[in-house]
Amino acid sequence: MDRRFEGVRACVFDAYGTLFDFGSAAAGCRDVLGDRVGPLTALWREKQIAYSWLRTMQGRYADFGQVTADALDYALAALGIEVPGLRRRLLGLYDRLEPFPEVPGVLAALAGAGYRLAILSNGSPSMLAPLVDRPGVREFMGEVISVDEVGAFKTSPLAYGRAVERLGVAAAEICFFSSNGWDAWAASDFGFRVMWCNRAGAPREVLPGSPDVEIAELGAAVPLLSGR
Repeated sequence: MDRRFEGVRACVFDAYGTLFDFGSAAAGCRDVLGDRVGPLTALWREKQIAYSWLRTMQGRYADFGQVTADALDYALAALGIEVPGLRRRLLGLYDRLEPFPEVPGVLAALAGAGYRLAILSNGSPSMLAPLVDRPGVREFMGEVISVDEVGAFKTSPLAYGRAVERLGVAAAEICFFSSNGWDAWAASDFGFRVMWCNRAGAPREVLPGSPDVEIAELGAAVPLLSGR
């Protein structure tokens, strides 16, 4: 085990972009979107995150389902995409996002090493339930924690604090995984040990906090935490 993670008792994962590929929704509509899959995915995600931050700052919380739909409406309008039935189809696919290929093996390895596993996500319980309820995830994931429980999206300390409360461990006993730089930095500033799963090869953030380790995919976490 890497000494930076000694004392860790629980592994907590962001859901969207870390365990589950948010790009798989638009990719599932490539038959009608064609080369607009990439631009739609990027803009939809950008507005989804921006709306979550803005609503938290405004004190106007709405669940992530509404935020996701509102962001999609903006993205479709901005890109001039008008296809009958596409909005409904995209939102349906968002509730069935595909896990990244390494996820089942990583969860099995970390659970086998004795760690408690949990999700901490902006997603509402109804959005997360079908994602978690699949082989390779449900048998290992002990807790699914939604920011709905505190009415504030990440990066609010209330969101990270809810994981501490639910798991009954200290912040420093949690190893948090996120593919989102803003999330990884904020979680580090809160007091978690953090692995930034930098799938996109993004530059480092200039924010309070700093992840303990940067990895390219979740499989690289296993030897750091289990020594295998």
